[in-house]
Amino acid sequence: MKTDQLILRAQNDIDTYHFFDAQQNLDSALILAKKSNNSQSLGIIYSKLGKLQFIFEENDEAIKTLIKAIEIQRDINDYANLATTYNTIGRVYLSIKDYNNALDYFISAATFYEQENLLKLETQAQLNTGKAYLALENYEKATNRFQNVILVSKQFQYNKLLCSATLHMAQVLTHTNQLDAALEKAQIAYDIANNNNYKSLLDRSYFVLSQVYEKRGDLQKSNDNLKKYIHLSDSLLSVKRGYFYPQNRRTSLKNNFTDYISETEAEIQKRSNKNTFDQLTTILSIALITILSLLTLSLYKNNNIRLKSNNVLHKKNAELIIAKENAELASKTKANFLSTVTHELRTPLYAVTGLTNMLLDESPKPEQIPHLKSLKFSGEYLLTFINDILQINKIEANKVDVDPEIFNLKKKMSNVISALNNSALDNNIILHLDYDKELPLNYNADQLKISQILINLIGNAIKFTKDGDIWVRAKKVNEENGTYNIRFEVEDNGIGISKEKQDHMFESFSQGSIQINRKYGGTGLGLSIVKGLIDILKGNIYLKSALGKGTTFYFDIPMEHTDEIIKEKKTNYFKDISEIDLTKIKILVVEDNKINQMITKKILNKMKLNCDVVDNGEEAVDIVKTTKYDVVLMDIHMPGISGIEATKIIRTFDKELTIFALTAVTIEDKMQEFDDAGFTDIISKPFKQEDFEKKLYNALITPEA
Repeated sequence: MKTDQLILRAQNDIDTYHFFDAQQNLDSALILAKKSNNSQSLGIIYSKLGKLQFIFEENDEAIKTLIKAIEIQRDINDYANLATTYNTIGRVYLSIKDYNNALDYFISAATFYEQENLLKLETQAQLNTGKAYLALENYEKATNRFQNVILVSKQFQYNKLLCSATLHMAQVLTHTNQLDAALEKAQIAYDIANNNNYKSLLDRSYFVLSQVYEKRGDLQKSNDNLKKYIHLSDSLLSVKRGYFYPQNRRTSLKNNFTDYISETEAEIQKRSNKNTFDQLTTILSIALITILSLLTLSLYKNNNIRLKSNNVLHKKNAELIIAKENAELASKTKANFLSTVTHELRTPLYAVTGLTNMLLDESPKPEQIPHLKSLKFSGEYLLTFINDILQINKIEANKVDVDPEIFNLKKKMSNVISALNNSALDNNIILHLDYDKELPLNYNADQLKISQILINLIGNAIKFTKDGDIWVRAKKVNEENGTYNIRFEVEDNGIGISKEKQDHMFESFSQGSIQINRKYGGTGLGLSIVKGLIDILKGNIYLKSALGKGTTFYFDIPMEHTDEIIKEKKTNYFKDISEIDLTKIKILVVEDNKINQMITKKILNKMKLNCDVVDNGEEAVDIVKTTKYDVVLMDIHMPGISGIEATKIIRTFDKELTIFALTAVTIEDKMQEFDDAGFTDIISKPFKQEDFEKKLYNALITPEA
């Protein structure tokens, strides 16, 4: 608690210009924070010490201290205080005319302030960003920043920020020769500064007015404002010197000490004239002092060189931190972009795949069936591509979790081969399964990821093989305490891969060549996904290949053997159901898209379930208040209030109702938002019929105890 009080006092001292007192309070707080190992307080103290060093114009020391604060605050994710430190170090770089570094720090500060909902501080950082753009003569971007600051400052009455932004806007207009507008802005800034007694901004207003009048050719007014600027600047400088009095006092002590040394040297000289021996002693003393002085000077120069090297290292470290921040920001932007794009693609795909399946089930004409199957294939291919992009995004963001369950490995491999057999036959390929007799059958592992890996590798082998064979093998490498290290192999005798291409095969969007891409198609994502999934399962993958002879992919994965009995899964959940009377089930579909309404309703009717449909969140809230439903299927993006907001409102008066988010949003970043809103679960569009039925079945049928 004492540390926090000292920090608070130091901030008050800084605000009231008692900088020497602030320094003492921060030094005391630093000792306490180090003793208690309080990382958050340490970060804040170093940040404020760096600000003081900046005020004292000790810029190199300020940068080192602020970087120390940044390292601590980044480690503990103290983003609000980190933003303040970024803002301060940006001001240091701005003062030493390193405008690009200043700009990077100001942008990062504004980003974190926005993330922490600190509007006034964000506006301050935006103002500083505009100053950096102005210094870089990027007047367009500077204008955008200053105009935004002016709008926000007017709305929330941030008068000082409004004055400063208006004044800097006047400078931009002066540089771009819009002199009438510049004069108007400068006069507005002057009025705000004068009415609110902002001395430093008033001083700056005189200077800007002088510049504007000079460009307009009105030298008399330019000279008048320049005189006012000089007079007020001198007054402010005197006040500033007063604030730095302790430093002046130290200078005075230094001068007194110098005088004392001079007097002492004179006395020694006087006494040395008494005799020759004393004179010789004096000469030797002077020689010794000279040698010591030279040694001291050498040490001083070496120390300066070391300090300069340290400063360069600190500067480079700061640049690396900013580069990392920019990379993280770019990654976040990419994730948001993918979320938006995939949602927009999945919504119409839900209609395409849903309508195609319905038409195929409604006895189409024989000549229409091939066209409908082609349409279904195209929709499923596009959906696979979207899912591949999402999978890569999840893997890169470390958001894929291992989900183990008990399964029969040999049966799983047989099912994968069976599912791909038709594609193999189209290329006149025979698929072979070779399962090691020494391997047990049942394991507790992530069967879904193992299936994805095998499907990608076997599918790849089928694509690049014609009139040949593909061997799929599982072999025992070793076993320890019930965990088997299993080697999987997928071997083909297809076109093979050249040596120079093999090193890049597991990179995203990598394929053998442009010609291969045109001939065989594909996105180049499959092997990248395979590599990512195997890494998650703590395995390794390798390949052997030669052009014209074929390719073998092999990977090792540790898998835990189990003797537990595998429970058979229900596949058709609503066929011949007897647990409940389906006619009494009431389902509400909340969806604004008319086509999606029709598809969802038909799917439910086919499952012998009835439903009501509403177009938006407001209607959903109203109807749930008056009608008892068993399940609500809630879309997310709708006009008016969103599905998330509607669910939050429903949860205020009904905590038990089952509400599924029926949505095209799949990025995991949204999962927490869905949980917080009160959704029971998520059903992603377009969905697999079996998954949809399973979730509804589990929600409607209560298992017997």
